[in-house]
Amino acid sequence: MKRTFEVAPWNIVTHDFDSEDKRLQESMTSLGNGYMGMRGFFEEDYSGDTLNGIYLGGVWYPDKTRVGWWKNGYPDYFGKVVNAVNFIKMHVKINGEVIDLAKDQFSDFELNLDMKKALLTRSFTVTKGDAKVAVKFERFLSVAQQELSVQRVTVQNVGSNKVDLVMDSAIDGDVKNEDANYDERFWEVLSTEQGTDSGNVLAETTPNPFGTPRFTSGMEMRNVTDLTAEKVAQPSEKEVVNEFSGALAPNESAQLEKRVIVVTSRDYDTQAALTDAMHQLSDQVAGQSYDDLLTAHEQVWADRWNKSDIVIDGDTEAQQGIRFNLFQLFSTYYGEDSRLNIGPKGFTGEKYGGATYWDTEAFAVPVYLGITDPKVTRNLLMYRYKQLDGAYHNAKQQGLKGALFPMVTFDGIECHNEWEITFEEIHRNGDIAFAIYNYTRYTGDTSYVLNEGSKVLTEISRFWADRVHYSQRNQNYMIHGVTGPDEYENNVDNNWYTNLLAQWTLKYTLEILKEVSPEQAKQLNVSEDEKKHWQDIVDNMYLPYDKDLNIFVQHDGFLDKDLKPVSEIPADQLPLNQNWSWDKILRSPYIKQGDVLQGIWDFIDDFTPEQKKSNFDFYEQYTVHESSLSPAIYSVLAADLHYEDKAVELYERTARLDLDNYNNDTVDGLHITAMTGGWIAVVQGFAGMRVRDGKLHYAPFLPKKWSHYSFRQVFRDRLIEVDVDQDGSHFKLIDGEPITIDVAGKAVELTK
Repeated sequence: MKRTFEVAPWNIVTHDFDSEDKRLQESMTSLGNGYMGMRGFFEEDYSGDTLNGIYLGGVWYPDKTRVGWWKNGYPDYFGKVVNAVNFIKMHVKINGEVIDLAKDQFSDFELNLDMKKALLTRSFTVTKGDAKVAVKFERFLSVAQQELSVQRVTVQNVGSNKVDLVMDSAIDGDVKNEDANYDERFWEVLSTEQGTDSGNVLAETTPNPFGTPRFTSGMEMRNVTDLTAEKVAQPSEKEVVNEFSGALAPNESAQLEKRVIVVTSRDYDTQAALTDAMHQLSDQVAGQSYDDLLTAHEQVWADRWNKSDIVIDGDTEAQQGIRFNLFQLFSTYYGEDSRLNIGPKGFTGEKYGGATYWDTEAFAVPVYLGITDPKVTRNLLMYRYKQLDGAYHNAKQQGLKGALFPMVTFDGIECHNEWEITFEEIHRNGDIAFAIYNYTRYTGDTSYVLNEGSKVLTEISRFWADRVHYSQRNQNYMIHGVTGPDEYENNVDNNWYTNLLAQWTLKYTLEILKEVSPEQAKQLNVSEDEKKHWQDIVDNMYLPYDKDLNIFVQHDGFLDKDLKPVSEIPADQLPLNQNWSWDKILRSPYIKQGDVLQGIWDFIDDFTPEQKKSNFDFYEQYTVHESSLSPAIYSVLAADLHYEDKAVELYERTARLDLDNYNNDTVDGLHITAMTGGWIAVVQGFAGMRVRDGKLHYAPFLPKKWSHYSFRQVFRDRLIEVDVDQDGSHFKLIDGEPITIDVAGKAVELTK
């Protein structure tokens, strides 16, 4: 655990700069607008260690899979997000010397991410010889116009001598990925154009041998300043620069605004169309002031916060944590583009390749259902439907029928090169089916499940029916050779969670098939023999259980391990994944994240209080929470069991996972999909929110350290406010038709 930022309700702010924490601070101050994003690296020269990362939604490259022993069915490539052309690059020179905080003497440092405004500012005072200047950088990625990046730099002479100032504004196509199999550039610069106060670069991803699309990106900058534009030579064939100069007397200041329009071939059929759009958008922005652009951006964020903000009184750490979660989640995805999804690192780093995982369906869908318009979540479901062809391919690679949705993907084709993930972590098929159910249950909208969703469910069910095998000895269907959500267990037999989801998916699909239209049923073409086989699997699925402990056994053989609780592990050996060999982890009983408890959370109303208690008490003692997705689920279950202190402890861990660097791995990017955890813990945990038979239920409690909390929730065309304080819980209908909810077993009617 390491805290590098101060605790504040709306700001991620620090007044300290330590070069050893540079990457950590870059991750924490990342910005995004759903279309693109960037780490909080410095715009200007910095000669120390840094990860300069800018990423564009849906732009990726197939990095060749490299393994020592090739296994049949391995994906040919591992998809990687591409580090984009650097369009925020700048140089600031004082009396001919560049500012470089890795070398310069400076003071009054402040780095401040304003989450309410989605604005990043950085300021410091630097001394170079007899010159002393105060420098302030500001930047935001507009959510009012997603192709727009805006920067502003202000330099003030705070010394007693005249200062010669030069500011260079650049776009540089000479970039590389840090996380790649081989050290090469992924962009070929197609053209450049350099003026005196503007410039652009068009670049295309390099050719690949796998037939995946190449992407073209265009970046055009316009600069506005009170300095004098200088005509300078182009630095290289990959970079354009505009240079501005002036002299500052003591107390004088100068300012440079940089607006960049970013477009990609994902939205344009030809390079000509892309270039025209880039110019037109740049022209539109040119007529607006910095304040106009910032105000439009702030208004969109204000609307988002109005729906989603969770207010916590009495615990500023908890307040900062939940807002940071929501801010980074919305910076990554807000549903504008159904072609996109939510990568585990979002736009904050290169780990996990920027691809889509099962995290979206299991963890993000419940949150987006509660705080956005239903079409946002529907887009996430459509994302999978549109990639069915890839899912067919993945199943065929394993010699199986139906559809296997990928563990890691950009285009529906599996592109992960670890055997235990690619081939074995097949529970993701069930998680996607559950997301369809979750959307339908929450919204009451059956239009997806009875059409596109029924197709997805049918093809997943065909996969499960082929993947199971029948054990003559046990007279049960089983699933061998899998990895469950707990990735510290590989190649196990009969993972309870996987078997449960396979059984449930088949059962749910059979129910939906009774409701689809005759036309849809004809297209799905599920025979009566198939239905009977599916029902037989449902009726005879093996689900490991131990009657003495009254627990669902995580997988065959789990109880034969050396069962010692986490409390017996020396502190200096945690986290395990940074201290133990993989072999030692696999042999241990230690659980990376909820596995059995993940299933109990999914179907929380289907288990008795005794079942929930015995399973939580047993598995919690062995869980190290070294997955960022883990603490929130345990928090909800702890709250359900009235283990209130434990629920709050786990909320604090999930809400501040990156802010406090709990797992010592935030340097390479934030855990974006885990940013759902704070909302899940508060709303499903502390407030006890459930949807039962189309009706909202709550059973709130107030954490001891808090004096009050409130949140707003979107539900079936209503906006409901939930307010919990020491006097109890209070509910208000902000928008929509009257609705009756259940609060701790009592019906409460809400009207405006």
